[in-house]
Amino acid sequence: MTFREVSGHRRLVGLLARAIGAGSLPPSLIFAGPDGIGKRRVAFAAASALNCLSPVEDMVTGLRDACGTCASCGKIARGHHPDVRLVEPEENGSIKIEPIREVIGQTAYRPFEGRSRVVIVDRADLMGEDAQNAMLKTLEEPPARNVFILISSRPTLLLDTVRSRCCQLRFAPMAAGEIVTELIARHGYAERDARAAAAMAGGSLGRALESATGELAEARAVAAGILIEATRAADPRTRLAVGAALLQVVGKKGKDKDGKGQAGDRGQLAVRLRAMSSLLRDVSILTTRAPEEALVNLDLRAELEPVARHYDRDRLARAFSAVGRAIAAVERHNASPKIVVDWLAFQL
Repeated sequence: MTFREVSGHRRLVGLLARAIGAGSLPPSLIFAGPDGIGKRRVAFAAASALNCLSPVEDMVTGLRDACGTCASCGKIARGHHPDVRLVEPEENGSIKIEPIREVIGQTAYRPFEGRSRVVIVDRADLMGEDAQNAMLKTLEEPPARNVFILISSRPTLLLDTVRSRCCQLRFAPMAAGEIVTELIARHGYAERDARAAAAMAGGSLGRALESATGELAEARAVAAGILIEATRAADPRTRLAVGAALLQVVGKKGKDKDGKGQAGDRGQLAVRLRAMSSLLRDVSILTTRAPEEALVNLDLRAELEPVARHYDRDRLARAFSAVGRAIAAVERHNASPKIVVDWLAFQL
């Protein structure tokens, strides 16, 4: 992993690269930010840049980066480098004191073969209090050529004494466009599927990769169609028909025992509702004439612009709130999907 392979986070990546090149990287760091946005990838890119045998310099920015091809970079990529240690939660979901004591014990010795020993603690907020306390002295005064990187989506759960000893870098969610580019370039997604996954990923590449892309693209198409029809429907009967489309089967999917189709199940309904929430967000952006870059569903702009002309601020607020309540009703309160979509049809 190299810095140039990291999607997004250019400011933080540049900051780390400059510090490594100047030999001024703080030895104790916290990478904070939501799950699935690339913090762990940046940590391993930093470890590679610190230990690369043939570091390269970007001709434009002048930033130092790993070559990605030397023996050291290869070992780090495979997880076999003796001086790059990863500590992560065990099967029970916690990080015990024993692996922490082990890596701390190694800091008393010089790195085995690299320039720097890098200890990466993933989901560091899952360390027990005893494990965190065991790190305090090392974090405050790490031995030379040792770097600790604690990764956490919930840094406030770390002890104050741990946070006070570390330089904290805050990672923001990735932009939808960055996720689309990554999915297409590195994971072979079709553009339609990549945009659908990015629209509902909440800035998390990890969440986008976990998604069933065909289902998301279908859900987004259904949600867009319903919003378009909702702007034309006036009488109650037509409204109910519009809402019922959320429960219709698309394509070759089978029917359930009630004949309503597998799309009537709560999980798929929730996916379609989240797609609708994402589209409504973009409708609100279009009504304010914000920059095009702010749109998540940029490829659907032509379809959403006519919808935006029918939504004022009050109607948007009502619709957005109603979709959120519908998601909660389906996922948390075991409400009847049909009752939910019938009610929602009159809120859009």
